[in-house]
Parts: sequence; structure tokens; C-alpha cells
Amino acid sequence: MRFDLQVIASWIEPGSRVLDLGCRTGSLLNHLRREKGTLGTGIEIDEKAAGEAIAKGLSVIHGDIYEEIGDYPDNAFDYVILSQTLQQVYDPAMLIREMLRVGSRCIVSFPNFTHIRNRLQMFFTGRAPVSRELPYQWYDSPNIRVIPITDFRRFCRDLGVPIVREVAISTHHHDTRGRVITLLPNLLAAFGIFMLGKPGAQGPAS
Repeated sequence: MRFDLQVIASWIEPGSRVLDLGCRTGSLLNHLRREKGTLGTGIEIDEKAAGEAIAKGLSVIHGDIYEEIGDYPDNAFDYVILSQTLQQVYDPAMLIREMLRVGSRCIVSFPNFTHIRNRLQMFFTGRAPVSRELPYQWYDSPNIRVIPITDFRRFCRDLGVPIVREVAISTHHHDTRGRVITLLPNLLAAFGIFMLGKPGAQGPAS
């Protein structure tokens, strides 16, 4: 399992109710079910990936996260997870509000656009960066926005959503190994992972 998913899994309490948005083939849900006894549900727009998850015996809906999340009642889950998908979301504020409506906590991870490799690539070539974390050219990318870790913190503050927990990691997109970055994360981290609480609630970042 990818290193960022390992970090997310470590934050989930045993026996929790979990909703994974964009769950792909269900590797995180399957791990949490096996290791922590969670009650998990996933939503995945790719039919083939959703089929693979369902074949594992997971409860996964083939559909669009925007449409499907609206069908869930308030506080139906303990955690709602959006892993490496935020950069492809049209309305992040709306989606995060919905995640925190149906869940007590939401966990979001994304590639850090201001990683030093991206900065150097832009500086020396004058072109949009392409990396293992952001492997697309500007014209064929599913990513519609770029997200620096520092800007995401500001976004949460403006949204009135407390950051309960955060970590920055250095790893490649599909790697199972990585490390936590504590020094200059906005410059040196490949990904940011954030746990967010209900709007207006108190939750010191750690």
C-alpha cells in the first residue's frame, strides 16, 4: 500500500465507520477492514477500478463523489477520506463542507506543488513542471488546480475548518516507503496529509 495511505490508515481508530472518496480498487478500505475492523464504504467513478474493489468484497459504489455524497445523512461516518484527488476537484470548499457534514473528521492528501523539484524545473526550463507526483503535461492533466501546503493551511483557516492533525511526507506517487518531513515542508515535502475537524470546532494542529 502507498506510503501516504499507510499514514492515513495509522490515523483511523479501530472499528470506525469510514467513507473513502475516489477509493480506486479499495486497497485502503481493504487494509482498514482487515487490520482495524472498520466498516468501510467507497465511491469510485472508474468502473473497472470500482469493479475490482467490489470483487474484494468491499462496499463500493460506482459513481460521482459529488452526486453520491449528498445521499448520506449527517454524521454517517467517523472519517471521510479524499486521497490524492483534491487537485482534481472543481469546488474544494463545497466538497470539504460535505465531507464534514457526513463525517466527524475528514482526511485530505494532495501533491505539494511547491516541492523544490517543481520549483527548480519551472525556474530552469520556464515550463510547467512534470514529476512522478504530477506526471501529466499541462494539456492532458486531470489536475485542474495546484496546491502548495502553505496555501492549503490558509484555505482551511478562511473556510473556518480546524486542522486537527497534519503531516508532510517525502515519497513518490506509488511508493510503499517514504519519510516524514518536518523541516521546510512547503519546500521539501512531496505530499501533504491533513485531518480536518468540523467548522468552528476547536482542534489544535499537531
